[in-house]
Amino acid sequence: MKEAKKNNHLLGEETVAKALLKLGIPTMIGMLISALYNAVDAYFVGGLGTSQMGAVSVVFPIVQLVIGLGMMFGAGASSYISRLLGAKEYELADRTASTALFTGLLTGGAVIAGILIFLTPVLSALGATQTILPYAREYALIYVTGSILNIFNVTMNNLLTAQGATRFTMAAMMTGSILNVILDPLLIYGLHMGIRGAAAATVISLCVNSFMYVIYLMKGKGLLHLSFRNMTPSKAIYCEILKIGIPVLVFQLFASIALGLTNTAAKAYGDYAVAAMGAVSRIMTVGIYVVFGFMKGFQPFAGFNFGAGQYDRLKEAVKLCCLWSTSFCVLMSAVCFPLSKQLIGLFGTDPQMILLGGRALRFNAVLLLTFGFQMVYASLYLSVGKSGAGSILSLGRQGIFFFPLILVLPRLFGLSGIVWAQPAADVCAALVTLWFAWNMNEILGISSKKRAPGSGEECIHEKG
Repeated sequence: MKEAKKNNHLLGEETVAKALLKLGIPTMIGMLISALYNAVDAYFVGGLGTSQMGAVSVVFPIVQLVIGLGMMFGAGASSYISRLLGAKEYELADRTASTALFTGLLTGGAVIAGILIFLTPVLSALGATQTILPYAREYALIYVTGSILNIFNVTMNNLLTAQGATRFTMAAMMTGSILNVILDPLLIYGLHMGIRGAAAATVISLCVNSFMYVIYLMKGKGLLHLSFRNMTPSKAIYCEILKIGIPVLVFQLFASIALGLTNTAAKAYGDYAVAAMGAVSRIMTVGIYVVFGFMKGFQPFAGFNFGAGQYDRLKEAVKLCCLWSTSFCVLMSAVCFPLSKQLIGLFGTDPQMILLGGRALRFNAVLLLTFGFQMVYASLYLSVGKSGAGSILSLGRQGIFFFPLILVLPRLFGLSGIVWAQPAADVCAALVTLWFAWNMNEILGISSKKRAPGSGEECIHEKG
């Protein structure tokens, strides 16, 4: 109970700025390192050739989908668990966490098996050319098979974040990421494994990451007690997990489809175009993952304080998160815009790839300025259980607006249309977020004056 009191103090009593930093910085650093090792992974593969870099870009959407399954159960349960811990319902929190973990592993195993059975047509549909396909198969057979570990790691990461154990999640992510960076050159070039070495390095790193979580569970640390005996596949628990988890999965699914559509649109112009857009994606992922990481720390804070009816703390946290995340996005844009060609040049030497990638990166960097604001309110809506609005905000930039744009703009403007699609989607998503932000701010203002008993749900649902 000492650990419980410590985390309850952090979430419900610590000053808002300190609580957000303690929760957000570890998850942010962990996600940043994860993004950087993805970028470093692509950097080493890019040294093998343009087709190999294209292969990694083609497989990336599959990995995002698998991670999305882990996030569906992990993030879905995390939102509910944060509110349960705020309401001091510890037994139900244990059963929810166990149900999420084991259901996620079973579901993920089935999906991965299906992908492997139809691997060649899946890779072709995701933009693999005839020259990219052999390398994509080599990479995917190892990485996709081992990605069941991604399900376990991502789910555990979210479950531990929900109880405020962000330092351990950061340490686990850092260990796996650093190991992957060390193994990449050793296996790819030292042992002459080529692109198979990149996949093997990642899977080995995932194994170490999983081992750390298993040791954490065996030592009985934290507030939650995970065991197969606590698994309770009830309609009520699945409803709470999936009403938040499905929007998160759909977000990841849309992100995967967006990458696939981009690769498919670029496929007509050759391997250099696929590789260029893949390089842009890896670079932008660094900034996006930093914001995501900080929002992962914000979500348990938001869920706990909403569950405890402490709306003034929640409003202050929203203001700070908007300020900090937007400041980071401005810094990221200031780096990427003038150094776009140099950054793309890290992933290959093809002049056409560098020219196209540099141009696309500049456009994306400018519109990244609105990303922090978008994610703060998407995370807030999901954290307080308003999955409908949260889904719209989460799916806007890489789904609702991006899909029609990536299908239409390349037909009208060729390669320029591919470059403009994501920035145009960001503009549309930012405008929609403005309306939802105004609505949520008004709701929280009303709720802070008239607090409903218990969790405050009655008050929150008076509007919006």
